[in-house]
Amino acid sequence: MNLLVLGAAISGRAAARLGRRLGHRVTVYDRDVEAAGALGAEGFVVHGGDWKTELLGDVDAVVTSPGIAPAAAPIRDVLEAGVVLWSEMEFASRHLSIPYVAVTGTNGKTTVTATTAEMLRVGGVDAIAAGNIGTALSDVVGTAHDAVVVEASSFQLTFIERFRPLGAAILNVAPDHLDWHGGFEHYAAAKARIFENQRRDDFVVFDSDDPGAVRAVAAAPSRRTALSGRRRPADGNGPEGEWLMVDDRRYPLPTLDAAYLLDVTAAATLAGRLGASAEAVATVLARFMPGSHRRTVVKRHRGVTWIDDSKATNPHAAATSAGSYPSVVLIAGGRNKGLDLSPITEVAGVRAIVAIGEAKSELRALTDASRYHEAESMEEAVKIASEVSRAGDVVLLAPGCASFDMYDDYGARGDDFAALVSEMGR
Repeated sequence: MNLLVLGAAISGRAAARLGRRLGHRVTVYDRDVEAAGALGAEGFVVHGGDWKTELLGDVDAVVTSPGIAPAAAPIRDVLEAGVVLWSEMEFASRHLSIPYVAVTGTNGKTTVTATTAEMLRVGGVDAIAAGNIGTALSDVVGTAHDAVVVEASSFQLTFIERFRPLGAAILNVAPDHLDWHGGFEHYAAAKARIFENQRRDDFVVFDSDDPGAVRAVAAAPSRRTALSGRRRPADGNGPEGEWLMVDDRRYPLPTLDAAYLLDVTAAATLAGRLGASAEAVATVLARFMPGSHRRTVVKRHRGVTWIDDSKATNPHAAATSAGSYPSVVLIAGGRNKGLDLSPITEVAGVRAIVAIGEAKSELRALTDASRYHEAESMEEAVKIASEVSRAGDVVLLAPGCASFDMYDDYGARGDDFAALVSEMGR
């Protein structure tokens, strides 16, 4: 087969190498000449710079990377030419001989993917987390693992054909990446593709408190299990009294907010159904800690708790985070991704907003003046938040926007916030 790989980053490199291992003739295209050249050094035929339709001349199939949007010229030309088009995840899954489950959602999918894999490993199941979490699925093909937990982004799900996880999780569906998908309907439809090839003996779990997830799973052909981080749904899994009820097991209820309880409930459900022991699941639940920049407590100072949730890069994530606390001074803003920011300003417990970055004007228009403050830097935002907060408040960095107007990434933004907060009172 003549295979064209679009993109020479993590997933593109992995797809190219898998294609070569399978005996295909592989060509790689990337606009970044240097990235393409790196694969050229490995012996691949590569093309960099401007896209040329001629590259489709004798191609049997195209594998595309998540960074290339459907409206981009290479994808448009592939579709117009009628050439088979797969995401790297679809291409890899066709050659995967070990069981896999998949996790998607606007927020929380990395946490659930990593926690599910950890529960399996603690229980003696040789599991690996792959997909959007960092290790490309193509790199897992041919390995001796017992199971794979796949983090599946909407980008990767857009171009699937036969991808069929035996278990799937849809955590939530709220507006995000609309510039890539061209609208919310296309984004939601991509998320729902996670279960489209499942059969009656497969299963899908979903957050019964999230309207987007509930709508998405309505058409699922597989067994549906409702989850909640607030209560135990009828015939579903979630907290009940002092216990976390998961299928036919119960675990001591972790001290977590509702959003994280939903995440660990999803992980415990997936892991248990893949063979993780009750003891292994309980061990991981007891030691569960959120990842960096995910509602991480930085400091408690003069009765105020300072929390870094820089990973909350869309309004749904920021609103969910802010809604986890009764009284919040919220630091929000950055580079908006074309999304409605009103959910950030409408959370009942948010009594003050300190706006930063390019989205300041949008947040100003959505927030009543008595609650609105504006800062030109993170240092100024921390100073203002310190002045307006009072004992019992949470000062929360949950921007609801990307970081690229002020920082290289959300991690750098969170690190700056944490360093400034840590200096307080010294």
